Parts: sequence; structure tokens; C-alpha cells
Amino acid sequence: MKILIVDDERAIRNSLREILCDEGYDVEVAEDGIAALQMVDKEKYNVIFCDIKMPGMDGIEVLEKMVDMGIDAAVVMISGHGDIETAVDCIKKGAFDFIQKPLDVNRILITIKNATEKVSLVKETRILKKKVYGQPMVGDSQEMLHIKDMISKVAATDARVLITGPNGSGKELVARSIYQQSNRSSMPFVEVNCAAIPSELIESELFGHEKGSFTSAIKQHKGKFEQAEGGTLFLDEIGDMSLAAQAKVLRVLQEKKLSRVGSDKDIDVDVRVIAATNKDLRSEIAAGNFREDLYHRLSVIVISVPALDKRKDDIPALVEFFVEKYCSEGGMTKKAFSKEAIDLLVKKSWTGNIRELSNVVERLLILGDQTITPQNVRDYVDATL
Repeated sequence: MKILIVDDERAIRNSLREILCDEGYDVEVAEDGIAALQMVDKEKYNVIFCDIKMPGMDGIEVLEKMVDMGIDAAVVMISGHGDIETAVDCIKKGAFDFIQKPLDVNRILITIKNATEKVSLVKETRILKKKVYGQPMVGDSQEMLHIKDMISKVAATDARVLITGPNGSGKELVARSIYQQSNRSSMPFVEVNCAAIPSELIESELFGHEKGSFTSAIKQHKGKFEQAEGGTLFLDEIGDMSLAAQAKVLRVLQEKKLSRVGSDKDIDVDVRVIAATNKDLRSEIAAGNFREDLYHRLSVIVISVPALDKRKDDIPALVEFFVEKYCSEGGMTKKAFSKEAIDLLVKKSWTGNIRELSNVVERLLILGDQTITPQNVRDYVDATL
């Protein structure tokens, strides 16, 4: 637990630091707002106590700049001349709490406890959101800007979208981005990997089944279409779906009704379908492996995600993103990539696309020097570079 005290009065700084150190907290002090901003730019604090009335930059200005910096700490404003209006103004501008001088030790300790609980909750929420929504779409290459523009246009509609591209290129991220920007974002996002489900189970997985409809059906089961009611169903690797299942998916898209395995009863469904594939579906149609009518139902909008080798301008930004990701989530020591090391990564051929780049960055963070060098890239990634 790390605490920063910002106050121009030395006696208050030192007395509060002594009290909190006796309570077992790691405490640092700053004598003015400028010093405080320099410190929060370099260090992470859990709680910051900041006096409002200070010469030069007052506490309100310090608070506003900290909010702009996006710090995770809970900022508690303190003042000997406070009133309700001042307190309300501080809270509106991002402060966690407002405490009047003279400072009461019990009030200070309770505030710290409440503040740390809130900060922990915010961090847990961020982690959960990352697990739910995955990583953001990183990159400003022409290819990525075109995809982002298409997403912004199609998200507000209920049009079905077919996302194409090689494995590891980020098709799922496109699907999730469409969902997040849609008017269905408060409803479920249900994902089905059609390639990972055995053909004999795909119909039960998608449409559900009734109790006793087959040997292991010991109870009624709602399929993915019903689970996604009101929301979005993402059919990943749809090119691997059996022809029998394709026919039933086509019926659902046409009639917005389904029947569970073992039942003749129709169930109305309201689901937006987004599909993705790494296959050339037109070639699959010609080979008799994919229904042409289903293809046309799914491909109202087609978004093609390029291989990483076609958008190498995004590699520096992706490396930076993965460094932040692995260091913050995995507790790794933060390392920097030299420009020369980045240049080598740009030159490399990425057959595994973004998924491969992610693995490479994690490997270099574990095995590489404090500043990742070209030699690290050659030793741990590709000796031919």
C-alpha cells in the first residue's frame, strides 16, 4: 500500500506521514503540486492526500491534471477552509473524498480503507471487461482504419456480417467490436467455434435439445441461439460446419425460428449473427462443402481482415500494447524494445499473424535484456534476421 501526501505545510506532511507509517503504510510526501505530478508520473500510488490551498498550483488544478493522466489512485482532498460547495466541486472533478482540517486519525484510516476497496474494485472490473471483451483493435494502418470505418457504419444496424481472414489475424476482435458498438451491447455475446465441436453435436450445441432426445440428453438444454436471445451470436470458423447444420442455420436466419433436437415446437429467436472463416467460402461452395444460399444470407456485409504481413505499419503499436498487457497482467518487469529490435520484428514474416506476435513479445519479455536488443530477437525469435 503506497500513499502520497501533498501539502505545502511541512508540519502536516511530516505528522501525517509519521502516523501512516506507524500503521504500516509506505508513505511519500510532496511539498507542492508540481512535485506531486512528477512523482505520480513515475510511481504508482494507491491513495493520494492533496491539500487544496497551496501556492502556485492549487489542489484543484493538481486533481484535474491527475484525472487527465488517468491515474488509478484514489485522490482525497484536504483543506482547513472547506465548505459543502468546495467538497461537492472536488467530488465532481474526480476526488474520492474531501476531509477538513484538523485531520482526525480515525477518519483518515477509514478513508484509506474505503479508497483502497474502491480502487481494487475498479481494477477487478477492468480485468473482467478485458476477459469479456478481449483486447482492443490496435493499429492505425490504412487497412485497419478501413476496417474500423466499416465497423462504425455496420455496428448500428442488425445486418449480418461475414468476417474473413487467416488464423490469428483478429477476426474475433472485429466481431466483438461490432457487438460493443451496437445497440445490442447490453445483451449477450455468445461465441461458437464451429471447428471445435464434433459434427454430431453441433446441432444440439446451436439449437439445444429436449430431455431424452438422445442417450446422454439427461435434461433439457438451451442452445447457443437461445442463449444469445436479444444479443449477438458469433459463429467462428463457420466454413467447418456440416451441411446438415448449415441447413438448420439457414432456416433460423430466414424464419427467425428454431426447434430443439427432439422437439417439433418452434421457438422464436431474435439474434444478430456474425460469422467468421479462414476459408474461401466461394471455393467451398464450388466443392460442394458450403451452401451458397447460406453464404448469401451471411454475407450482407463482408469485412476482410488482412494478414499481419499486409499491415506491418501496425507492428510497433502492437508490440507496445502487448508489453503493457503482459507487464500489467502478469507482474513482469517492464522492458523497452530498442528501435533496432522493432525494425527486425517488422522485417520478419508473420505466418501466425497477431497471435504469433503476441507470443514473441511475451517470450522476449521473459528471456530478453532490460532493453530488448536485435540480438535478443535473433537468439529467441528468428536467427535468420
